[in-house]
Amino acid sequence: MFHRVTSNLIVKPRVSSINFSRLRSAICDMSLEDAKRIAAYKAVDEYIKDGMVIGVGSGSTVVYAVDRIAERTKNENLKLQCIPTSFQARQLIVKHKLNLSDLEICPAIDVCIDGADEVDKNMTLIKGGGGCLLQEKIVASCANKMIIIADYTKNSRQLGDQYKKGIPIEVVPMAYAPIKHQIERQFGGELGLRMAIAKAGPVVTDNGNFILDWKNYKQDYDWAEINKSITLIPGVVETGLFVGMAKKVYFGLADGSVKEQV
Repeated sequence: MFHRVTSNLIVKPRVSSINFSRLRSAICDMSLEDAKRIAAYKAVDEYIKDGMVIGVGSGSTVVYAVDRIAERTKNENLKLQCIPTSFQARQLIVKHKLNLSDLEICPAIDVCIDGADEVDKNMTLIKGGGGCLLQEKIVASCANKMIIIADYTKNSRQLGDQYKKGIPIEVVPMAYAPIKHQIERQFGGELGLRMAIAKAGPVVTDNGNFILDWKNYKQDYDWAEINKSITLIPGVVETGLFVGMAKKVYFGLADGSVKEQV
């Protein structure tokens, strides 16, 4: 007698190759954008009121703030005057059909909502990654309150903990070389002329200036004194150090909550 032996064939489903690195990156990107949005929305909802003059900052997080301002303006019929800190901010205001104004018409601003490249434990900011530091600081200085919106990657104990692109310093073009030499000699670190990506040569700001990015600086400086000393160098227009200017910071977190720092 013969016994038929049958083998149990296990057919595995065909699985296409998954790029887990790209998947993780996409998840992080989604969380980061959500973090920006929730921080921006909360700040706008808590600070923007009818009849205000608003300083509109620059950067990717501010895009969500303007979205929310436009939404509330339409739903609540708010009467607002918006003052941009850059060409990008101006385009956002125009795109959303908000009331565009300027400092000549409205020299006193109720609140300025802006982003930051990094915020330390004392709420000292690094700004200027997008090259708009001069106009951002002018508008912020005219505001009764400066409110910062950012995602969790901008929250640091000390400047330089996470943001590695350096502290921007806007300079008159003819003076960039001696300014670079003087800061490196006096304070250490390294300064590099920021170069453009889509054009040959250096980045030119909205004000026609160059930007030096200061890297590898000491992290335990008295930033108020450093800012004062650097701005006294002939040819320095402004620094990306915002010391004692922010009233409150909203950090959007990856879990959907918002951390507030005052």
